[in-house]
Amino acid sequence: MVGRTSIAMISFSVLDLSPITAGASAADAFRNTLDLAQHAEQWGYKRYWLAEHHNMTGIASAATSVVIGHVAGGTKTIRVGSGGVMLPNHAPLVIAEQFGTLASLYPDRIDLGLGRAPGTDQTTARALRRDLRGSADSFPDDVVELQRYFADPVPGQRVRAVPGAGLHVPLWLLGSSLFSAQLAAALGLPFAFASHFAPDYMMQALHVYRAQFQPSETLNKPYVMVGVNLFAADTNDQAQRLFTSLQQQFINLRRGTPGQLQPPVDRIDASEMELSSVRHSLAYSVIGDRDTVREGLQSIIEQTGANELMLTAQIYDHAARLRSFEIGAQVRDEIVGK
Repeated sequence: MVGRTSIAMISFSVLDLSPITAGASAADAFRNTLDLAQHAEQWGYKRYWLAEHHNMTGIASAATSVVIGHVAGGTKTIRVGSGGVMLPNHAPLVIAEQFGTLASLYPDRIDLGLGRAPGTDQTTARALRRDLRGSADSFPDDVVELQRYFADPVPGQRVRAVPGAGLHVPLWLLGSSLFSAQLAAALGLPFAFASHFAPDYMMQALHVYRAQFQPSETLNKPYVMVGVNLFAADTNDQAQRLFTSLQQQFINLRRGTPGQLQPPVDRIDASEMELSSVRHSLAYSVIGDRDTVREGLQSIIEQTGANELMLTAQIYDHAARLRSFEIGAQVRDEIVGK
């Protein structure tokens, strides 16, 4: 076993892209997001994270901090945050003010996960009014600047985040390569790997993060989260059919025709090369009934030694999506021996 974590200590959390399903609206997506968050809270999930994407007609969470406020306001105890905010799109001070506001409204419940990618295409990134030439390269400096805004203010500090200063909002670094793993280790921050869609460097990144980790005021030892697609249903066949919505979404994205989340199908209209590519990208997907899901999640925990699993489910039917996360919570309780 690779990890440093006992299975009995594992936490499960939820990553939600607020999917806009075929024929539905963003308003429908936000209602479903809040409903799922309220159920996730009841089922004992630790966090509920929203992700920043732009110019994607199937994802409603572009104004991520606003949706976080919507979810936090409709729940009571679950931590709510970003998975993540794409920092190259924003001035660090603006993000500090937004999350300082959230942390003031919902104390001790807000997380700020940070990504280095723009979360969109180059044309849309330019429309966000950011200079693409150096924004990714300045990511480490931007993270450190953001940390300063959340730290206790010092005499003579000319720029403060109000609210934000002194609130110590927890920062996470998200990534799908070695870069963020190294940065998270150097800064002593928790690290989340996007294995649910980019698994290639996961084991190498986790090794680098753990080997290079420097204890900080934030964290005294490494803390790892890995992303997993969860498609759980009462039968294996039902779960496999639900999974076709995500497969279609990935194929359409790679064809340059992204759109709303499509209903499940019996057969996907795609070439074998496309299907093979999607299978590779979605390798960290657990699909099946309760027994199959338990076996799959236990295997991932043992392989990665993760402290936490971030489960995500692009499922067309909202009731089926709720059922998938309900089964996930039941499996968690079996795994940890509750």
